[in-house]
Order: sequence, then C-alpha cells, then structure tokens
Amino acid sequence: MTKPILPGEVAAAVVNPVAYGEWDGLHRHLAWARANAPLAVAENDDHDPFWLVTRHADIMAIGRDPQRFASGIRPTVLTNRDGEALARAATPNNDGHLIRSLVQMDAPDHMKYRLLTQSWFMPKNLKIVEDRVRQIARETVERMLAAGETCDFARDVAAHYPLRVIMDILGVPAEDEPRMLMLTQQLFGPTDPELNRSREAITSAEQAIAMLHYVIADFEQYFGALTADRRANPREDIATVIANAMVGGEQIPDRELAGYYMIIATAGHDTTSASTAGAMMELAKNPALFERFRGSDSEKAGLIEEAIRWTTPVQHFMRSAREDVDIGGQTIREGDWLMLNYVSANRDETIFADPFVFDPDREKNQQIAFGFGAHVCLGQHLARMEMRILMEELLPRLQRLELAGEPARVESAFVGGLKRLPLRFEAV
Repeated sequence: MTKPILPGEVAAAVVNPVAYGEWDGLHRHLAWARANAPLAVAENDDHDPFWLVTRHADIMAIGRDPQRFASGIRPTVLTNRDGEALARAATPNNDGHLIRSLVQMDAPDHMKYRLLTQSWFMPKNLKIVEDRVRQIARETVERMLAAGETCDFARDVAAHYPLRVIMDILGVPAEDEPRMLMLTQQLFGPTDPELNRSREAITSAEQAIAMLHYVIADFEQYFGALTADRRANPREDIATVIANAMVGGEQIPDRELAGYYMIIATAGHDTTSASTAGAMMELAKNPALFERFRGSDSEKAGLIEEAIRWTTPVQHFMRSAREDVDIGGQTIREGDWLMLNYVSANRDETIFADPFVFDPDREKNQQIAFGFGAHVCLGQHLARMEMRILMEELLPRLQRLELAGEPARVESAFVGGLKRLPLRFEAV
C-alpha cells in the first residue's frame, strides 16, 4: 500500500514553531488533515519523514500500546535530521536523548522510575498540600491586585504561581525560583527568540544543540548540589525521594537523576501556567462567562477542563513503531516515526461538538492534553487542583476583566501557550 503524503503546506506548518505561535493558520491545516488525510506522512527537507497523527481515536490507540509504539528509540520531540545526528553523537550509547527522563523511557524502566514519585501526585496525597497551595494562591492574588489595575497575566501571575507550588513540593527554595523559570523557558522555548538563551533566532542545528547543552548543564549543576544536600540532610520533599531512591538495588544513575528532577521542575509548572493563562484569556473575552465563574460558589471543573483542552500546552510527542501495525486504516512499518499531534486531537470534530468554541459546559470533555496510557502526565491531578484553587481565590476578587492588549503565543512546536496576556481588571 502506498503511504499517503501530506500537501507541502501542511507538512511545513506542523514543524514550524512560528505556526504554533500564530495558531489560527495551524488549526486550518490540521482541520484539513483530519478531514482529508488524518494519518499521512509529512515530508520536509530538514526532517526525516514522519506520520502526522491528527485524530483523537488514533492517538488514543497509540497511547494505549506503548509496547509497539516506543518513546526511547528516537527523539520524543520533533528534531530535524542534523539535530538528531548531533544529539546522538553527544549522548551515551548514541541514543540521541539529551535528557533521559520518564518521557524518554520505555518498559521496564519507565514504570520502575514512575513509581518512585507517583504516589505524591495522586489525589488522596495531594489533599495534604492543598492548604499550602491555597496559601500560595492567596499570596499570588494579593500581589496581582496590589500592583495596579493592569498586568501581563501570563508573565506576572500564571508563570509564577504553579512554579512556586511545584518548587515548594520539590524542595527548591523560593530564592532560586527565578533561575528555575528562566531555565525552563530556555529548555521549552529554544525556538522562540524572546525566550531562548541567546535571545536571537536559531538558524542551525549546531546552535540549537549547543544552547540546550548549556541549559541542561545548568540544571545538572543545580540539582547535583541539591542531591548532595538531601542525601546528607533528608527532608519531607520530593527532592529527598529522588536523591535517595533505589532502582534495581542501586542509586539512580546521574543522567536519569538529573532527568527526573528536570521533568518535575519544568513540566510541573510550565504547562499549568499555559492552561491558567488560557482560561483567563477566554474569561476576559467573554463577560458573561466571567460573570458566571466569578461567583464564589460556581463550580470550576468544567472551566478548568475546557481551558486545558483549549490550550493544549504539550502540543506533540513523537513515537517510533517497533513492528508493523495497522492504525486508522494505514499500515505503519517497523521503524516509522510518528507525531502525536495533541493540538489536532483536542479539536477533533468527531469527539468535540463545535471544537472551536470555548465551552465549559461540555458534558463529557475527553481532552487528551495530558496524554493517554502509560505516559499520561504524572502531575495532571496537581495541575487541576492548582487551577481550581487559583480560580476560587482570584475570580471572586474581580469586578471586571478585559483584555488590555493583544495576547501572544510562544513560538514552539513542543510546549506552547501564551507568553503575553495583557489584562485590565477592577477589584471588588
């Protein structure tokens, strides 16, 4: 069977960071793909060909089958041909993973490492930290209101609140949070000249890899010192768990140790920041919705789940086929590379009625922004709790909310969301 090939403009859009920043045009291309070529091959000059997976059902099928669709064989984030070659040359066993965290692991390692901290992030145990999260939310709201009647909500509020929460749980002191925020933005936004380390457009794979090496080295240096401290002075925090964890009867190797810290420290706040800002943008655009949800007794669950779907902070992951397998009417061959495009899946017309309408009243919101299957986001319950508590503390304190300028999205094909959200508000 001949593989279906995507039109050039669609293939170009799904690899282009600027398209993810512009957003609307990308959605038009993805909608075309869902309707006409929902599982087809993208060919670009700089990238190896890969299958673009756009439908919700196909991504679910791949997510529930990690034995046949691996995370560790090739990069789990879209990487061009030169970048992958450079990464392979610079990594142990030429595996191409500059970071080896839960995201890059397959069985049996994945579950062994995931179980080390999984209990910390389950709803039952999160109740232990709920009061502390609420305290952080209240402090965040007070700072926002004290600063005046306008703010850049993405930069001044959404970026800092979940950062403080996850750093508190992890065990990183407050004075080190600016460093963690800066490094996270540099790691997740290397293609955005406003966020990356060099503050300029990246024009070559060599530049990108060199910049990421510096960022990763900074993380490793910081968490190496934290590990030494927690082994000498254990505390009731996740850093102590990671620093002293044993896998296979031995302490975690340095590479996996650094990767574990990094995935919690970065994904533990950046994605929640994006969804929180997305919710506030839609409330600012829709006075009726704002009026409804600002009530202290209004149920926020629908708002939160829809904001997560609407924003889809983690925009894709890559998988590699371990064997020939049929998915969505197409035959995927062993060794084929696939992009699970969550942005597209969360606008799938066969799953969501009026998917381009922000609707907190969806009866059953089947968003998959947290992924699906064995690799579903470890911190999904914490993210929902953080968003709910902030909305409970913030919205009743506001009398009026509106946009004060044009929002702007991060130019990144991997982790996206708003980097600017100018708001004007009136406190009660």
